[in-house]
Amino acid sequence: MSTATVSHPRLQSRLGGWAARLGRLTWPVRICAVLLVLVGLGAVFAPWLEPYDPTDGDLSNTLVAMSGAHWLGTDAGGHDTFSQLLAGGRTSLLGPLGVVLFSTVFGALVGLFSAWRGGWVDALIGRVLDVMFAFPSLLLAILAVALFGKGLGAPVVAMAIAYMPYTARLVRSLTAQEKTRPYIAAYRVQGHSPAFIALRRLLPAVGPTILAQSTVNFGYALLDLAALSFLGLGVQPPTPDWGAMINQSQAAVLEGQPLSAVLPAVLVVVVVVAVTVIGEHFGDRLAGREAKA
Repeated sequence: MSTATVSHPRLQSRLGGWAARLGRLTWPVRICAVLLVLVGLGAVFAPWLEPYDPTDGDLSNTLVAMSGAHWLGTDAGGHDTFSQLLAGGRTSLLGPLGVVLFSTVFGALVGLFSAWRGGWVDALIGRVLDVMFAFPSLLLAILAVALFGKGLGAPVVAMAIAYMPYTARLVRSLTAQEKTRPYIAAYRVQGHSPAFIALRRLLPAVGPTILAQSTVNFGYALLDLAALSFLGLGVQPPTPDWGAMINQSQAAVLEGQPLSAVLPAVLVVVVVVAVTVIGEHFGDRLAGREAKA
């Protein structure tokens, strides 16, 4: 029997499994997933899809209405709105992605270590996390801008620190419950090291719940960073960003050309709602599994 005949049924089985999973999704979740995929593809392939340079403004073509040359018109600086939306998606999505990645990785490790060690170590880390909850993420980001200057780097790091306690507390709670299960005791009896059990066995068990929390954190981080750019403290011109586009297009709204301000706001809302719906779907499925267990 050839390799092709062996791998072909396996490929069909995998595709059938994915199709079955997609079939169990509700229509709102499917629509949100499609929207996120489209926005993500637009951001990734923005350099090849942009009809104009998003940073190059033409003052002779300011506040131009929708036309064949400019599909969504131009803003007050003469920038093509469609090109800016595509390019702005890269910074607007990369920032929250960085916040979620850093906060999830470090938060999961802190929560896992805290609950696994227990005792005074867990109590101390718990008090530190409670103190960190007192600092709003947006306020911490503004403080970082005041100390290190405007841009994307300082707010992303500050928000990652502010969002870390959410993941850490969740993982801490889940680990405290999970480490009492029989399979953990079985691994201990087999002589596996605590690091192996915690990282290779326990962490994957709580991974889906961490993923659900991360999707919700992504939506909040997107809103916070967009608000920061709207205030002029985040991404600086000429780098396109959805929040900065809303701020810079206020004059266009008064001139009767609101697309350059309305469209980035709509994209922010659409992405946040889509991510939240998918995150809640994951959370509901996890809750159903736990109830059955």
